[in-house]
Order: sequence, then C-alpha cells, then structure tokens
Amino acid sequence: MNFIPRDAPESLEFEKILQLLEANCQGDLGREKIRGLQPMTDPKLIEKRLDEVAEFKQGMDDKQMLRLGTYEDIAEELKMLKVEGYVLGENGLQRINNLLLQTRDVFKFFKITSRQSVYEALYGLIRPIVFEEELLKEIESVIDAEGNIRADASAELTRLRRMISSKEREMERVFKSEIDKMRKKGWLTDNVESFRNGRRVLSVPSEHKRKIRGIIHDESSTGRTAFIEPEAVIEINNDVFDLQQEEKREIYRILRELSAKLRPHVHSLAIYRDLIVTFDVIQAKATLARKLKATRPKVLPQPHLGIIEGRHPLLYLKNKQIGKKTVPFDLQLFGRNRILVLSGPNAGGKSISMKSVGLLQLMFQCGMLVPADAESQMGVFQKLFTDIGDQQSLEDDLSTYSSRLTNAQQFLSNADAGTLVLIDEFGSGTDPKIGGAIAEAILDELHRKKVFAVITTHYSNLKIYAFKTGGIVNGSMHFDKDTLSPTYELQVGRPGSSYAFEIATKSGLPNKVMKYARRRVGKQEGAVDQLLIDLQREKQEAEEALTKLKDKQQTLDNLTRTYEQLHKDLEVRRKRLKLEAKEQALQETARQNKEMEKVVRELREEKNLEAARDKAKKLRENRKELGEQVSDLRESIYYAPSHKDEEPIREGDSVKLRTGGASGVVESIDKKRAIVQVGDLRMTVKLRDLEPAKEQMNVRRERSVSSDINRVATFDSRLDVRGMRYEEVLATTEAFVDRALMSNASLLQIVHGKGSGALKRAVRQKLREYKSDFKLSHPPREAGGEGVTVVELL
Repeated sequence: MNFIPRDAPESLEFEKILQLLEANCQGDLGREKIRGLQPMTDPKLIEKRLDEVAEFKQGMDDKQMLRLGTYEDIAEELKMLKVEGYVLGENGLQRINNLLLQTRDVFKFFKITSRQSVYEALYGLIRPIVFEEELLKEIESVIDAEGNIRADASAELTRLRRMISSKEREMERVFKSEIDKMRKKGWLTDNVESFRNGRRVLSVPSEHKRKIRGIIHDESSTGRTAFIEPEAVIEINNDVFDLQQEEKREIYRILRELSAKLRPHVHSLAIYRDLIVTFDVIQAKATLARKLKATRPKVLPQPHLGIIEGRHPLLYLKNKQIGKKTVPFDLQLFGRNRILVLSGPNAGGKSISMKSVGLLQLMFQCGMLVPADAESQMGVFQKLFTDIGDQQSLEDDLSTYSSRLTNAQQFLSNADAGTLVLIDEFGSGTDPKIGGAIAEAILDELHRKKVFAVITTHYSNLKIYAFKTGGIVNGSMHFDKDTLSPTYELQVGRPGSSYAFEIATKSGLPNKVMKYARRRVGKQEGAVDQLLIDLQREKQEAEEALTKLKDKQQTLDNLTRTYEQLHKDLEVRRKRLKLEAKEQALQETARQNKEMEKVVRELREEKNLEAARDKAKKLRENRKELGEQVSDLRESIYYAPSHKDEEPIREGDSVKLRTGGASGVVESIDKKRAIVQVGDLRMTVKLRDLEPAKEQMNVRRERSVSSDINRVATFDSRLDVRGMRYEEVLATTEAFVDRALMSNASLLQIVHGKGSGALKRAVRQKLREYKSDFKLSHPPREAGGEGVTVVELL
C-alpha cells in the first residue's frame, strides 16, 4: 500500500497497535516481524492471513489451541554451523534445542486428524514441511533440559565423571583429616579453609606456615595468613585436574560430532525458526483480537467500506480499563456512494470516527481481526492518503495551511479509484470563504477521480455540495440539544451543526457577548444548517419510499411469474391426470376384448350375425374414440411447443425428453428421428419427443443412484398390452419404457400373451430401437412364462 504522506499510519496511531502486538510476542524475531508489518493489497493473501488468526483465536476461545513459549534467535548459530569444523557450545545447542521442542509441539498438535480440518489455514502452514525429529533426539542425547552436557553423552564421559567423583570424595576425606590434625595443634585460623588458584587450601597463621608441609598458594593482604595446600592432597588434586582436562577434551569431541550432524540440516532449522516466528505473530494477533473482541470481516477484492458496529481499537481498550462504554459506528460506502462529508460540533467524535475508518482498514490489510461485527464487509485499497493534525514545518518553511495545500496537490496528482482519502478539518487554516471554495474545488476533483474518502469539516458550502452531488453523502455526529453534550453516534445521511453558540453559552461566556455574536452572524447563516438537515431528511425519505416501491414492484413481478408458472404447471398436471385415466381406460378396454370375443362367439352360435356385427362395431367405435382422446391429450401435454419461435433441433444441441425431462446431447439426426446420448444410454427418439434444453447439462459418467421420488412412487412397472393392435402396442410400449427410464426403474414386466406371437414381436421390436443394454427374459411358467417379457435395465 502506498502512503501520502509517508507517515500516514503514524497519524492514525497505527504504531500503537503494533506496540500492542509486540507486547504479546514471545520472541525478538516475532517482535521484529511485527515492526516490519506492511498492509497487503492481494485479497487472497489477506483472506489467508485473516483465516489463520481467526482459527487461532477460535482455538484459544475453545481452550484447545497450542501455546507458544519464549524462544531465542538462532541466526548466529546457523551462520556459524555453515562453517566447516565449527563447534557449537552448550548455549547455542540449548537455543536450537528449545526451538526444535516448540516445533515438535506444533507438529504434535496437528497429528490429530480432526484438527487438520478444523484449523485448515493453520495446518496449511506446516503441511509442506517435514519435521526431522532425529535432530531433536541427537541434541537431547547430549544436552539436558538445563542446557548442560549429559553425564551419559558418551561412555568415556561417564567413566571420567565417575573417576572425578571418586577422587573428589577421596580428597574430601583426606582434607578433613588434615584439618582435624592442624586444628588440634592450633595451626589454623578461625576460617579454617579457603580456595586459591582453583585449589582447596588451609588458612594458616603466618607464624605456623613453616610447620606445615605443602604448597603456599597465596597470602592475605596483611601478610598475617598464608593459604597452604597440604602435601597429602597435592597428588589427589593433580589427579582431579588431569581428569577434568580429559573431561573437557571429551566434551569438545562430543560437541564437534554433534555440530557435524547438525550442519547438513541448517536449511531445515531455518525453516523451523521461520515457522515458529509465523506462529508467534499469529498468536500475538489472536491475543490482541480477544482483548478487542475483534472478528473476521468479509473480504471484497474491490474498494469497499461496509463497517458494522465498528469501534476505535485504542479508545475501546482505554474505555474498557475504566469501565466506560465505547459507542460503535456503522459506515457503508460502496458502489456509487464513495465519499462521506462528516460534520458536527467540536469534541463530538468526528476525528475519532474518521481515524477509526483508517485504523480498521490498516489492521484489516495487515491480516488482523478488526473490532467490528462479523458481517462487516471490507474491500482492498491500493493507496491511503491522510491529512490529519498540524503539519507545520519550520525546516521546509511551511505553515499549517501551506502544508495542507501541499498534501492536496499530491492527493490530486496520485489519487485513483483504489485510493482511500482521510482529511480532518477540511479547508481550515485560512479565510473561511476562500478556504471553503478551495476545499470544494479539491473535493470535486477527488470525486471525479472516484476515490473513497471520509472528510470532516465545519464549512456549510461543503455540506451543500455533498447534498447536491451524487456519490457524496453527508454525515454527522449526533449532539444532544437538551444536555448540550455529544453522544458520539455517527449518523450517515444528514449534515450536522457545529452548535457553536450552544457550546459557547454552556462554557460560561457572558450573555452580552453571545448576543453580539448572534447579531453579527444574522439569521440566514444559522438557518442554513437547519435547511440542509430538512432537505437531507426529505431526500432520504423520498429515496427510502422509492426503494420500497421498487421492492414492491419486484415482489409483484415475482408473484406474477410464480402465478403464471403455477397455472401452467396445474394445467399440465390436470391434463396428465386425465391422460393417465384415459390410458387406464384404454387398457381396461383391451382387457375386455376377451369378453367381447366371448359375446361374439355366443352370438354366432345363436346365428345372430347382425347383432354380433352391431356389438363389434360399437366396441370398435368406443375404442377408436378413446384412442383419439389419448392421442390428443398426449399431443397437448408432450408435444406442445415450449416457445412460439422454437428453432429446429440440430446435431450437438442440448435437448430434453418432453416426457420426463431427462437431458442429453443429440449425436445424429435421421429424418424424423434422432440418436440422443443420455448418461450412459444412447436412445433413438422421435424429433417431436424432444425439446431444446436451456443450457448444456453435465452428464454423469457413472450410473446414477438418484431418482425422482414422486415419479418412482407413482410409476407402475407392469404393462398389459393384450388385446391391442400391433401399432398400439408399439406406441404404448414406447411411452411405457420412456417413463421407466425417467423414473430410474430397473425391472419391467410387459404382458403380451402367447397367441400368434405378434404382440411379443411388437414389444421386442420397440425395445431394440432403444439401442440400450436391456436384458430380456421370461418369468417361470406359473408367473406367465412365454406370455410375459421381463426387461432388466442395466
């Protein structure tokens, strides 16, 4: 993010936020990384950082998250390890060991599979890293928890330390014996013994020093006391010294071998260090977020301000300490509305609200949770320009107003649609009329550049300009007229008065002074603010009424479309019910053919041919009429065009069956038939049975296990075609199989009887047209045998 001026974050007190973060870090490296924190401009990276902190905070809230302890920088150790032959000391190894222990704890935490999904973003930090636990084992085999060389680091070291302990016990025994002897002779001072040159010695008065055999190591400053190593312990002390030197050489050898084992893993150690630093920063952010009751806002890639119940973080912490409530604010700036002109009385909270916007934006783009509602939406800005406070400069020979004009010139030269501008007391510092006019011109140019901005001011001309200009909205800090005190509530949509006279009166200025001031201002000036407030209120009411009308119109349009669709669906459903009833009647008629044949036979036997002809004719007419009704209904339901200007179907088009609605792709067209690929099935379908699909459907390549529950529930998998003509069997079987495919049925039964086999051949012919994997068979004899065809849909 680019800043103008360079100290823009400091003017928003962002460095205090960083100091709070530093206080929560466990190591100097983490604090150093916090000090170098810069706002990001990549929305995906911001989301990633926010997710990491939000997950860590959630884990802390649930008391399930790991806690990092203190750690030290191992940069010097890693640097020296790269030098061939260099030997690390115990302190350096202890620092590396501590880092490896923390790294192991992190990896151990995520060994539980459920945590990998719950804390997905955090787990993503360690997923590409392999922890080499052998390094930790190697160090811990040499260094104990306090950073000392372990006695069992090698067999030789164990032997040497055992011998040293034995010699030290022997020396203790001999030395005590010498003390007892000398004390009985009265040759020792009250202090009895001391240490000189690393040796244990006796404190002997000078007049007795020639009486004791041994080595004089030192004398007191007065010369009255000599420090003598008795002859009996000299050899023992020499043995201890020699053993200690051997111990040092063995320790050096052990450390040299350990350093050599660690040397190839310097890169891995650097990765572990960076990982711990990253978790340290995340933990610090999460800890601060808990103190601020901060949440993760929704991230938008474009510039956007949608803060809900936002709070100034520093003010919130301050008020929290004294038990005072911090008044939250809402601010929505997006789309056409991009600039807020904020007015109101002094000490009413204008500057705090403006700074809150900038501070929350910096925190957000630095990957920190913000003290606002979780439904807040925040966009990404590329630049942040601020003009806050007195920027008078003696070195640059700039007055306060000159510095403001310099900032304005830089803003206008560098601002664009990805810029957030924050200006406090816009236009102040010079003659109000001239300053107000210049400020309005600058505001107009910033508006043309489509910047986002929050600007505080007292100038009425800027409030009027905001009222008249689309994309700029007025705002104010609410002021209680009764108590003449601010409520610190941000109100967007109406300008605010400065309440200068009321505040001046409350502060104790004499009435005579106030009357004179009111006289000088006149009535017109005081009425401008109230006029603006009334106009803004009326405008807002009109806009709200218009929005409600639009919402009602949209609701009405939706209801109309829904009604039309419901009416259409109801009509189709009515016709389908009628069709099913007719089809059932047709099948019932076919079943009654046997009765007709029986009646005809009886009539023939009675030689009443004329009556037989009349009966047969009447039955044929009834059947024909019923068949025509079924055909008409089928035409009106399945073959009625969906659109008036429906285009002809071509190869490669996405289509769906009129009966059932299954979708597929047309592979080829032959006259009035088409081959359609529906899932794994290739079907030959009449063109009239197809209609264009609105969009290409994703076809599953595996057998689907889903089904339309209603259709499966109502579909009858048994069809009886006995008594039908050959053509009727073909049509009825086709409709039956189509419904079976749409209902995902797996087993069908078609009853055609034995007879001459014509109906059976008609059924088989129609099934072959589907070019699908149908397995045909007959049931057992008692279930119909050759008179029933069983169809298995594979």
